Amino acid sequence: MTIQSLGVGSGLDLEGLVTQLLEAERKPKTDALDSKEESVEAEISGLGKLKSKLEDFQKSVDDLRSDENLKGREPTINNPSEGVEPFTAKASNSALEGDYHLAVTQLAGGSRIETADAVDGGYANSSDTVLSAGSASLTFKIDASSDAFTINLNAGDSLEDLRNAINASDDNFGVTASIIDTGTLDGGAKLVFTSDTTGAGNDLIIVNDNDVAELDLVSTTDSSEASTYLAPVRSAQNAKATIDGIDVESETNKFENVIENVSFEASELSELNADGVTFKTSKLSIGYDKEAVEETIREFVTNFNALQAEIKLLTKYGESDLEEDGALAGDSLVRGIQTGINNILFSSVDSSVLGGLFQIGIELNDQNELEISSSDNIGLGSGDDRLQDALDDNFDQIAALFTDENQGIAVRLYDYVEEYTSYSGLLKSRENSAKDQREKIYDERLTLEMRLANTEQILRDKYLNLDQTVSSLNSTGAALMASLG
Repeated sequence: MTIQSLGVGSGLDLEGLVTQLLEAERKPKTDALDSKEESVEAEISGLGKLKSKLEDFQKSVDDLRSDENLKGREPTINNPSEGVEPFTAKASNSALEGDYHLAVTQLAGGSRIETADAVDGGYANSSDTVLSAGSASLTFKIDASSDAFTINLNAGDSLEDLRNAINASDDNFGVTASIIDTGTLDGGAKLVFTSDTTGAGNDLIIVNDNDVAELDLVSTTDSSEASTYLAPVRSAQNAKATIDGIDVESETNKFENVIENVSFEASELSELNADGVTFKTSKLSIGYDKEAVEETIREFVTNFNALQAEIKLLTKYGESDLEEDGALAGDSLVRGIQTGINNILFSSVDSSVLGGLFQIGIELNDQNELEISSSDNIGLGSGDDRLQDALDDNFDQIAALFTDENQGIAVRLYDYVEEYTSYSGLLKSRENSAKDQREKIYDERLTLEMRLANTEQILRDKYLNLDQTVSSLNSTGAALMASLG
């Protein structure tokens, strides 16, 4: 390639001429590509914003298509004193409304076993007491369950070695060993075993597997479980409570379905009355979780309006030459989305006695936004009033309005929006198509630059000859003038 500075020989501005000719060739084509690229980039950006708002809207719809979120029951507990909270409660969606007076009278607990006082044949100290002169083992178990683990002892192992082995065992199901030094000669050192397995009849059993005499001091029974040694100083026990004067029990501190579809968990004993014997009761009320449902409905309205605002921005037409159109102005895909959503929103739902969104206070205002109005515009009560009436009188029917598998508004909306927002949805396909167009524009730019480079070479070759010819004529002219001069 012989690209070089033109006009040096002739004195003509041939370099500028080539530049101008190339620019005249490049500009209209580049301007067209810039305009096309700007339009495609705006479309890609607009589709991304639309998809994001649709996904936000879909999330709020998802919260509405589940019975669990719309049929919630709310337990309320009123205790006699603020400082004492004997239990917490949960209620399933099928729990019945009602009030119950409840007192926790006993907490569930595991068994506790202690070795005897030194004066009664127990251990005098904890550090150098040898448990066994040879190899032996102890098995820890709960008869009422399959929980069990074994600790193997070697000759010379001490109380501390046994304690450490128990606490470090990988198979330990909840037994804690500790050594308490009473500080007295009569008491000596006590090895204490505590089980976290609660419930009456679930006492910890320690089996002297090899019937080693020295290990009888830390066992509850021999290998045949015929002889007994240590006895629990505290037996495993059930949790106990009274509900409307009826005694109830549970192996753990959690009471399941004692009240149908309601569970409560005891955490401390209820307060005692002035007589020091009977317990004060707390009032447990099971009601509808109206506040959560109302919040979910209002959030749905807010997200729909945010979607509408984004669509309005993306599809607007500029009111003057100075105001640009929205990235998706006049786009049939967006119009289709709006039409589809509106058709679902204001359809009738026969599976709910409410029939439609209007009966829970939702209506379309003059700005094509959903609202729950605070004023009565048409003589049928305000949106707020209709929503509160539905929450008070037809609580479960609100769920049917949204969650019915065939007609539910939220179910249908979610599936409809999914057609656009899924990985293989219509918006993704449209976005991929726009990105393909962008790649095509990149290719067209490359082709244009290659063609212009070729054109530049042709022009330079053409004007180089002119430059050389004029330069030669100038030289000849100069020579003639010199000879004539």
